[in-house]
Amino acid sequence: MASTRQETVVVDGLALAQDIRQDLAKAVERHVSTGRRAPCLAVVLVGDDPASASYIKGKRRACARIGMDSIERKLPATATEREVLDVVEELNASEGVDGILVQLPLPDGVRPNTIAEAIGPDKDIDGLTPINAGRLLLGEPGHRACTPLGIMKILEHHEIPIEGAHAVVIGRSAIVGKPISLLLQQANATVTMCHSRTKQLAAVCRNADILVAAVGVPRLVQPDWVKPGAAVIDVGVSIIDGEWVGDVDTEGVRGIARIVTPHRRGVGPMTITMLLCNTLDAYEAHFGA
Repeated sequence: MASTRQETVVVDGLALAQDIRQDLAKAVERHVSTGRRAPCLAVVLVGDDPASASYIKGKRRACARIGMDSIERKLPATATEREVLDVVEELNASEGVDGILVQLPLPDGVRPNTIAEAIGPDKDIDGLTPINAGRLLLGEPGHRACTPLGIMKILEHHEIPIEGAHAVVIGRSAIVGKPISLLLQQANATVTMCHSRTKQLAAVCRNADILVAAVGVPRLVQPDWVKPGAAVIDVGVSIIDGEWVGDVDTEGVRGIARIVTPHRRGVGPMTITMLLCNTLDAYEAHFGA
């Protein structure tokens, strides 16, 4: 008997992100109409890395489109760690700033962990300070890391059952792998954490109802790694011969997976949108809304 080919939905993360941003814009407008100031995101850029400047431009544009204010504090590449900390402390104390984002990478001599630890947890809209990471571990309220939060929104939108599911996460970074594992556990999934050196990785992945690839190895996940009907989330981004590729052979898993996120218009747009969501949450918490 011939096997039945699965109808695979290729997730349009951009469309979902735009829908969420429309709701955010309405919420911002509602708050501003009461006479309050708009929510405000502050971004700190150290140095003149072109990619970082481009990312910040995208975030500034995203804020403007929903009526949210943004400010940029730019420091030279020669800035000392103390100078960066002074800016963060100033923004922590500002009543007009709801969220603080320090754009990575930072120059040599400026330790990312030290800077992250200086951000007030209520303004840590990246969800990466030790306090917010600890709150996630304990299941307490707090800002969650943006990419994992976006993944959870994608699964929710596509009505992927999480409770009782076996989720496999490839990658153990503090930005994606670890926090998404915890979020899935808190949603009552059974989670297996893997990495590029996990033995029999393909066999582990074949048992996954939800497969999250966030290890940065181009096309690591092949079609025969995917369980029929699985939800496949590709977070990895690499460049090969000038072409952007993900951790998953996206075309190959069509007809096998229930849903798959492409490496473009997949998780990426949701990450920025969750940054906006966290900023609005911080704003509403500040005003007791």
